[in-house]
Amino acid sequence: MTALRTFNAVLGRDVFVTGRELPSFLAQVIIQPFFTLFIFGKVLAQIGFVQGNFAEVLLPGVVALNGFLGALQNTTLPLVLDFSWTREIEDRLLAPMPIALVAVEKMVFGALRGLLAAVLMIPIGFIILGLTWPVSSLPLVLVVLILGSLAGAAIGMVVGTSVPPRRINIMFAVILTPLMFTGSTQFPWSSLNDDLLWFKVVCALNPLTYASEAMRAVLLPNGQNIALWISLLVMVGAIALFGAIGIRGFMRRALD
Repeated sequence: MTALRTFNAVLGRDVFVTGRELPSFLAQVIIQPFFTLFIFGKVLAQIGFVQGNFAEVLLPGVVALNGFLGALQNTTLPLVLDFSWTREIEDRLLAPMPIALVAVEKMVFGALRGLLAAVLMIPIGFIILGLTWPVSSLPLVLVVLILGSLAGAAIGMVVGTSVPPRRINIMFAVILTPLMFTGSTQFPWSSLNDDLLWFKVVCALNPLTYASEAMRAVLLPNGQNIALWISLLVMVGAIALFGAIGIRGFMRRALD
């Protein structure tokens, strides 16, 4: 019980700090997806370079992307700072809870920030693109966003505990761009034909693909999407796999 209370207290403190940093957080998570939706969903549609229903495909993918990458970044960057030469992580390690639980708190906090980033984009997307989603779909949308954010946080834990602080900028350039463009956020995965089979395989290896496809399976059930149960299962598997690897890496770095 002491460990659980400590976990809740540490998580509550991190959430409180997010409130104090809200303007910078909003700028971080809104500007890039805002312009993605505006250019690809609004401008290109109005000048006829994309089909009229492209916005319906784009918005679920961008919302999933914002949650996934928001969680990844907000897990990785604090870890890099904590494990830098200042060793700020030592304050957390002195708390009366297991080291593994400290790592879980880091992932949960990153996932919460990713979830907030995703939820914020929904009304913004509605305004920009003139779309609405049925209210009945929102509970399942929330489930998908939670799983997608947790998957992003788990991968962020792996990156944050594997990459030296001096190389983190390079790793973000190497990791984030491929994740963004192989995550099926701008297109349905099943629409990739045999001429792009190699790219289809690459996209299938990206957990973000299943977050994007799950969003579309909920909101566009008549589309050609990966079955919802498959996407949910893959995301749960990604959380378990990368979470276990990340926690192991966290414990190794913490005990160095």
